Amino acid sequence: MPCVLIVEDDPDIREFMELLLADAGYDTMTAENGSLALERMRARRPCLVLLDLAMPVMDGWEFRERQLADPELAQVPVICITAAFDPANVSARLKVPCLPKPVSFSAVLDEVQNACGSRGE
Repeated sequence: MPCVLIVEDDPDIREFMELLLADAGYDTMTAENGSLALERMRARRPCLVLLDLAMPVMDGWEFRERQLADPELAQVPVICITAAFDPANVSARLKVPCLPKPVSFSAVLDEVQNACGSRGE
């Protein structure tokens, strides 16, 4: 079953996204910061990373930098989910699609389906 890694420091958002994706037929892993996310990616390769930017320990910017520097992890697709004022600028700087917060959960599901296959297939 495809696995989506949710990297979000807000426990309520993290849990809600986890429930949403599980209900849609996807397996999930979660991490509350970029450092844990990299560890979890090395243990089990996700089909997609949903990445918050503003987090303690290691933020989304540093996570993305380290991900791209690791040949084993660089090809895993990332979707940024951020409350940044200018998501288009963030998207261009990170070289990944970016969804603004508050996030449309139908948009998240569309992105997950594009990256991982429909309904967890």
